[in-house]
Amino acid sequence: MSKAALPVTLFTGQWVDLALEEVARLAAEWGYDGLEVACSGEHLDIWRAAEDDAYLADRRAILDRHGLKLYAISNHLTGQAICDDPIDFRHQAIVRPKVWGDGDAEGVRQRAAEEMKLTAKVARRLDVDTVVGFTGSKIWPYVAMFPPVPDAVIEAGFEDFGNRWNPILDVFDGEGVRYAHEVHPGEIAYDYWSSVRTLEALGHRKAFGFNWDPSHMMWQNIDPVGFIWDFQDRIYHVDCKDTRLRPRNGRAGVMGSHLPWGDPRRGWDFVSTGHGDVPWEDSFRALRAIGYAGPISIEWEDAGMDRLHGAKEAVGFVRSLLWDLPGARFDAAFAKNQE
Repeated sequence: MSKAALPVTLFTGQWVDLALEEVARLAAEWGYDGLEVACSGEHLDIWRAAEDDAYLADRRAILDRHGLKLYAISNHLTGQAICDDPIDFRHQAIVRPKVWGDGDAEGVRQRAAEEMKLTAKVARRLDVDTVVGFTGSKIWPYVAMFPPVPDAVIEAGFEDFGNRWNPILDVFDGEGVRYAHEVHPGEIAYDYWSSVRTLEALGHRKAFGFNWDPSHMMWQNIDPVGFIWDFQDRIYHVDCKDTRLRPRNGRAGVMGSHLPWGDPRRGWDFVSTGHGDVPWEDSFRALRAIGYAGPISIEWEDAGMDRLHGAKEAVGFVRSLLWDLPGARFDAAFAKNQE
């Protein structure tokens, strides 16, 4: 089999303390094909990009200088503020001042929605077909379902999501851009069945799909391979981030116990790709079986490893999986086994 053509990219969200120029230089040196650029920090200011042609040209030029392509842009942090309730100090820390404004909660949500609409327009001007991000959720605070929460409250949460996101997705449709929501705690779709219900809330419109990132599926006991197969027509983007599940000792819980990343008392932690428990080979076989043809974006995060080493190591690991997969005969067998 010839070497896979899927591009391997670096998500810049964990690197916004560095200028985009420096991140691009490092990524090119490590052998990445391109970037998934975060709309955070200095990397990409959506409001400025929507109004300033010179600024947008400068962003493109940075990637061009380093021989990199732009395969997706990410606006996770703004997306979080669209449906969240409450809106508070946490959001002020992650959204731009223009979105925060005077801090009035509904005003923040409306300005966040406006930025997301502009994100679709900027993506099209950058010749990018996919925006990756979060949605926020009005009902995430009720995840424990205690004190008891009436079904009507949960239903209203999904309705609120649909009411806020359908107008945004109208703009995405108009620009020919798709939204790849990262299934993640804190969002309207955070596991398997909430993902099913999220698609139902939007009437299964094609503008909305998923960013497959297995790291948070693992500690929730969600099968990341089965997720690929069951939502195969909605896998719009792939982020690679690994998770290590620590041996059960009667103390380490799956919810993390409010302990910091890297604390050995936690029940799980993020680790460099290939060092954790994600079934990477089976996952990439599944992606091949469904015909996924987009980028493989590495979201590097490991509290126990120097990131300059880990990010370089990760691209080599992912390339080994892409190149060493068996051919179509195996993939047909894999598909048959999923039925």
